[in-house]
Amino acid sequence: MKLIMQSEFDNLRLNDNHEYDIDTCGNKQVINIYCNDLLIAKKITQKKSVRYFGAKG
Repeated sequence: MKLIMQSEFDNLRLNDNHEYDIDTCGNKQVINIYCNDLLIAKKITQKKSVRYFGAKG
């Protein structure tokens, strides 16, 4: 996975063809976006740090 921009992540999340789930554990939150059961993007929020990752290809 590679780092992507927030706008790219939001476009993937708002797409009706994609599904997403949210996992929260303490002060860490992970949002995974799937397309046909394949992980295509991930957002990790921990304290004040936010990182966006996208699948290559």
